[in-house]
Amino acid sequence: MKTLKVQAAVIGAGPGGYVCAIRLAQLGIDTVCIEKDNWGGVCLNVGCIPSKALIHAGKQVQSIRHAGQMGIRVAGEPTVEMNTLQEWKSGIVDKLTGGISKLLDHNGAAKLVGTATIKKPGVIEVETAEGKVKVETEHIVIATGSRPIEIPGFSFSDPRIHDSTGALALSEVPEKMVVIGGGYIGLELGSVYANLGSEVTVVELQKQVLPGFDPDVARVLQRRLKKLGVTVKLGAKALGWEENGDSAVVRIETAKGEESLEAQAILVTVGRKPNTENIGLEKLGLNMDGPFIATDSQCQTSTNGIWAIGDIAGQPMLAHKASYEGEITAEAIAGHPAHKDAKTVPAVVFTNPEVATAGMMEHEAKAAGHTVKVGKVPFAAIGRALTTGETDGFIKAVLDAEDDRVLGVTIVGAHASDLISEAALAIEMDAEALDIGLTIHPHPTLAEGVMEAAKHAIGQAIHVGNK
Repeated sequence: MKTLKVQAAVIGAGPGGYVCAIRLAQLGIDTVCIEKDNWGGVCLNVGCIPSKALIHAGKQVQSIRHAGQMGIRVAGEPTVEMNTLQEWKSGIVDKLTGGISKLLDHNGAAKLVGTATIKKPGVIEVETAEGKVKVETEHIVIATGSRPIEIPGFSFSDPRIHDSTGALALSEVPEKMVVIGGGYIGLELGSVYANLGSEVTVVELQKQVLPGFDPDVARVLQRRLKKLGVTVKLGAKALGWEENGDSAVVRIETAKGEESLEAQAILVTVGRKPNTENIGLEKLGLNMDGPFIATDSQCQTSTNGIWAIGDIAGQPMLAHKASYEGEITAEAIAGHPAHKDAKTVPAVVFTNPEVATAGMMEHEAKAAGHTVKVGKVPFAAIGRALTTGETDGFIKAVLDAEDDRVLGVTIVGAHASDLISEAALAIEMDAEALDIGLTIHPHPTLAEGVMEAAKHAIGQAIHVGNK
């Protein structure tokens, strides 16, 4: 068996693993990055990037359909060639994953393709196409990510049933689709296919879509989904399904009793679980935090020399959180005094309109015992939004009433994903409302709405009525 000796070995090349490996190499640590499938992990190959490509395509179709409002005439209904769309999406993925491979090479991190099993601290066995490789190392970074949760009666092995990966690879637009789970993945992908022409029904067990988010946000999205033709069944549970000719029948339980829904495709998006199996964790004696590996502020586990980052190390299970932890871990391994001390991990939902949050939402701040001031500006009051016709939604700023410090910002509306970083910076630097309000924002832009929401919370807004 071939033996490879390095200072650090990273298992997984997703947004946590590849970032950690690159930063380790930059810091002069002899590093190997081990990946069993594709460079970039779930995010770049079958998650964040391809889903946003399809989401953009769906929005383009809707824009064409409504162009007549601006006097732009398009003859007939736009058609979607799914094979061409899938090729375009795959081209984007190929460019990015190939770029990551080159970045690892450029920074001097070794690469090893194969399935890794930790034999004991400091020893990894990797099954490669050329045979087994023994990796001896001082530090092991576990970055194995997560996978979709499967629910009873809906096996992903059945061609009718799709997880997020399968939904991103459909070769044709189904006439009818049932989406089980009204969280961010279900709404994102359900909206894609609704935009492309599917008749979509979302089945959600809780009493609102996006459970846990600001109820005001859920109401905006539910109105928009209704306009899009998406049916939302709240407080509903999926019971099972049966084949019925060329389609399937999904049985659900609602407050009114049992109902049946016809579908050519069934998408199950009820959450994700960490990939802790079959990598040798049982031999390491690690402390666990529920299904996750417990770590300290430097991402080190309870066993010396073993580190864990990303989805496997706890919520929130987001790519940018994994990348942040990857850099912290690399710095810590190099002996630098780096610790996780971020005050917020922004979250984005790429629906239409988009949703983005940083810090605490209004209901979270109140639940935490804060007396709050709230500023709220509708997109319909922002000049730039009117010029684009994207006026659904609002920007909400939540302050601590004692000192006007920004506790959180919630945005539902066009380009929320791009606007939220200003809010994240404000929270990180303990900004007060006037730090945002007195910062000159360019006109006409959507970002003016963030400024106006901060000022509205303290009664100084100009373009909306103050309380």
